[in-house]
Amino acid sequence: MILIPVFLSIILVYTVFAVYAERKISGFIQDRYGPMEVGPYGILQTIADLIKLLIKEDIVPQSADRKLFIAAPAIIFSAIFAGYAVLPFAPGLEASRVSVGVFYLLAIISLDVIGLLMAGWGSNNKFSLYGAIRAVAQMISYEVPLSLSVLAVVMTCQSLDLQEISYQQSLWIGDYSKISDSNYLLGIESLGINITEVGGFLTWNIFRNPVLMLSFVVFFVASLAECNRAPFDIPEAESELVAGFHTEYTGFRFAILFLGEYAIMLLVSFLASILFLGSWNSPFPNMGFLRLADWTNGYPGTFSGIAWGTFWLISKAFSLIGLQMVIRWTYPRLRVDQLMFLCWKVLTPLALIIILISGFWRLMMN
Repeated sequence: MILIPVFLSIILVYTVFAVYAERKISGFIQDRYGPMEVGPYGILQTIADLIKLLIKEDIVPQSADRKLFIAAPAIIFSAIFAGYAVLPFAPGLEASRVSVGVFYLLAIISLDVIGLLMAGWGSNNKFSLYGAIRAVAQMISYEVPLSLSVLAVVMTCQSLDLQEISYQQSLWIGDYSKISDSNYLLGIESLGINITEVGGFLTWNIFRNPVLMLSFVVFFVASLAECNRAPFDIPEAESELVAGFHTEYTGFRFAILFLGEYAIMLLVSFLASILFLGSWNSPFPNMGFLRLADWTNGYPGTFSGIAWGTFWLISKAFSLIGLQMVIRWTYPRLRVDQLMFLCWKVLTPLALIIILISGFWRLMMN
């Protein structure tokens, strides 16, 4: 229970800096200054906006369904926040290690769809309802290719345990991994490289199984739609819906919805890093006398292992968040028909092909 306020504090601090960073990135891309007035370089602008939200009047529309309206933000954020429980932040550092962590994570995140629909319906506002319907249709659709891309990793690693998947991408794959297939553990040794000694980016899933590079692209695109991020921000299309499913929300409840959006950005970035980009492992390989992987990894169960692991995982996740922000301010919003075409006729068939290839690749490694 003590970890709950710790994680909440971390997410809140991250959100404050993420909002500031996004404003600065958008300003740079659009050749503007971004926030400049409140604090040095506008660094306190986000804090001022947060204080403004907290002191604003909390309004519940008279004709709204009060119970649904009040409960929706809590359900949305709780579903997202619960996903952090199974993330391995370093070797030996996770809130809860469960053998079906991948399944749990995909299942618990899906519950925020219920909160979105409750917010739209409970507001008794046609724009909120339209936004909620769009959001639910989009998120349920894109969960299909996202889940299939994750399944390709599960087939490759033969595990639903996120920490196990992390160990399989590390220098200690033979010491800590539960998998007993020696041919698979050696990975690409047939090319003259023993990844159990070299480490670094060569142990990442996208290099151990080359087709997972394409699976990562599918996952990343689908995760943008899951987060309602541009160019998949149709549920919040302000030119059509005023604000979308959260049109009627003000003050603290709006802040919770806003916090949930940035929390899920961080969550899917962590998940992408764990599944595809080596998790908490260093990207630097051992090269002869330069033992870069040994020097920048630390050993499991030690303070250096926890420190290095946390640093690398957070660095990878923040890099993906930065990429999400750049994409938001670079590409135009998709139309509804384009969005569904991309999901059902491009990403889903591609994800199915990736699963088929991953199955053959797994058989070849045996």
